[in-house]
Amino acid sequence: MCSRKVLVFPSAEEMGPALARLVSSRAKRACSSQRRRFSLGLSGGSLVSMLSRELLALPDLDSSAWIVGFCDERLVPFHNEESTYGLYKNQLLSKINIPEDAVLTINPSLPVEECAEDYARKLSETFPGEEVPVFDLLLLGMGPDGHTCSLFPDHPLLEETKKTVAPIRDSPKPPPERVTMTLPVVNAARCVAFVSTGASKAPVLKHVLEGGEGPPLPAARVVPSQGELLWLLDEPAAASLSLQVQRPPPGAEL
Repeated sequence: MCSRKVLVFPSAEEMGPALARLVSSRAKRACSSQRRRFSLGLSGGSLVSMLSRELLALPDLDSSAWIVGFCDERLVPFHNEESTYGLYKNQLLSKINIPEDAVLTINPSLPVEECAEDYARKLSETFPGEEVPVFDLLLLGMGPDGHTCSLFPDHPLLEETKKTVAPIRDSPKPPPERVTMTLPVVNAARCVAFVSTGASKAPVLKHVLEGGEGPPLPAARVVPSQGELLWLLDEPAAASLSLQVQRPPPGAEL
């Protein structure tokens, strides 16, 4: 049964430290379990700068037992400004004590179908014995059309049930070639946290969280089967919601 919480913060600036505490607390929980490691899936966009800034501000951050993957990635060289891994490497990963082989990246030199297969193989090797990789925490964003990862409205990939990672050649948002985790992987996570800010997101957030006409948008199809679902919003993004939300006090653990 999925446990959903909608958490609203006065501003994106006040949300940032809470997001870092969420990552830190889930990491400590995972590393103290029998698994002895913390698996984190990252998304791009505005999340890169917020997460990098706030995690680096934490005192005594220890990421030596972390495994980091990417919820989706654009098929571009790592030095390209569109590369999510490239951005995180420059802003965060090169500045913390995470082992280099614990960061799971695509091989951007491969054709997109082979790239997806190669990344799926890396996940399988990293999560041995799990038919579907179970991440401790996935951090997701949402586009103004309700897409998340590289899963777009009305796209056939929304119905994918067998692949853990899928190629996409026709992304409506450039660049067109990408690889993405599929919904079975997203919904297997122990915790999924959406981060969404700004007034431009308010209409689609209302649709996703409260329902609306037509088929569910991709973000609304994220319902972890055994885990937590958190929505971290700022006040402008939450302005149109009529459902009950929580407003955590400063310093609260999520």
